[in-house]
Amino acid sequence: MRLTTKGRYAVTAMLDLALNQETGPISLSDISDRQGISLSYLEQLFAKLRRHTLVTSVRGPGGGYQLGRASELISVADVVDAVSESLDATKCQGKTGCQQGEVCLTHHLWQDLSQQIHDFLHSISLADLVGRRDIQAVSQRQNQFLKTGRSDAPNQATILASQL
Repeated sequence: MRLTTKGRYAVTAMLDLALNQETGPISLSDISDRQGISLSYLEQLFAKLRRHTLVTSVRGPGGGYQLGRASELISVADVVDAVSESLDATKCQGKTGCQQGEVCLTHHLWQDLSQQIHDFLHSISLADLVGRRDIQAVSQRQNQFLKTGRSDAPNQATILASQL
């Protein structure tokens, strides 16, 4: 079981939005520049996030996206669920056809693990993440790169490596 790029990028983009929301609507190109995520990929993700009312769009000059509700009310699980990301640890994707169409010996164990992971991610809000000093430090560095227009802006691999 693993969280794919779609879920990781959606959470990253929503956290970027939450961290920078005091400046007004955030353009996807700014998120793309800060996080090293393709603009077209962000557009696809934000269409799904908008359908789930996690974000709202603002048109016109100075437009962009903002959170659809308070960051305290958006959990990481909400974001992952909105982009149709599965956190299922079972071999059969929870359909009980693990072993020749029947439930395998460990099906319920992996199903329980999937629920534990979902519950854990549901217990963490964007506000919880915004309040973390380590996340704030990364955000400040990324914003500095964006403001200075430096060509050595971090890409996603660099950001992920710095968080290890």
